[in-house]
Amino acid sequence: MDDGERYSIGDLARRTGVPVKTIRFWSDRGVVPPTDRGPTGHRRYGPEAVTRLDLVRTLRELGVDLPTVRRVVAREITLPEVASAHADALTAQIRLLRSRRAVLTVIARKGAAPDRADLLHRLAGLAVRERRRLVDDLLDAAFGDLTDPGFAGIRRSLTPELPDDPDDGQIEAWVELAELTLDPSFRAGLRRLAEQHAADRSGADGVRRDVVAVVREEAAPALAAGVDPVSPDADPVLARAAARYARLCGRPDDADLRRRMLGRLETAHDPRRDRYLELLSVVNGWPPAESLAPVLDWSIRALRARQPLP
Repeated sequence: MDDGERYSIGDLARRTGVPVKTIRFWSDRGVVPPTDRGPTGHRRYGPEAVTRLDLVRTLRELGVDLPTVRRVVAREITLPEVASAHADALTAQIRLLRSRRAVLTVIARKGAAPDRADLLHRLAGLAVRERRRLVDDLLDAAFGDLTDPGFAGIRRSLTPELPDDPDDGQIEAWVELAELTLDPSFRAGLRRLAEQHAADRSGADGVRRDVVAVVREEAAPALAAGVDPVSPDADPVLARAAARYARLCGRPDDADLRRRMLGRLETAHDPRRDRYLELLSVVNGWPPAESLAPVLDWSIRALRARQPLP
């Protein structure tokens, strides 16, 4: 090809596949200027225009704005600089779109009135500091004025940490978890559980197991073996759990202790607590949380069946 060769705008369109209208627009904006004009005044383009058009089209298809494209072809900024900046912008945009998709997915799955949809949208868009404040508010309400040394570790174990680049499942889990932290009934139940735990451990040194952990260890094998909680076969299981709980809180194993034990388990047997722990595992990338519902249900039925009639 001769360096002196010239193309009409129609020739250039046929060679590059870019419409004449688009070439004319880019030409008017100085992005792909004509090399000269022919005797009749029509624009003519040199061979370099083909390469430039290919670059401009690629950048525009990648979403780079026209003023920035003009600076690239004018060599005011380098292509790697533009690519880096645009990639960062796309990352932010993708994060926003994924957040919006998570909200829509939760709404589609659970249903939502307009006010709840707005709340979910705002929760999905919280910055890191705002997310931390939301969770701290929940945990402060539950544990803030309780002095038990074991609560520091419990707080850490209940704290969600959404990663910088979460996957779709983590975003969806965060949205649902964040909404749960604002549920007054859930907050009250978590506070009641913390107060009961603190009362059971009052005066004890060091970290000690709670009644839920004791019941899980004693009742889980019976549940797996198919033992009916109201049958006599459940008596030794319940006796072992009650005896351990009595030692844990320094009380005798009597009717009052078993009523106390029943109350603790009923407080812990909250589907929202299980759901919070399930969502927490997803957000933090932990292995799936074990559901305590079957063990708690078994133990509550066993205790109720042996409560003296009023």
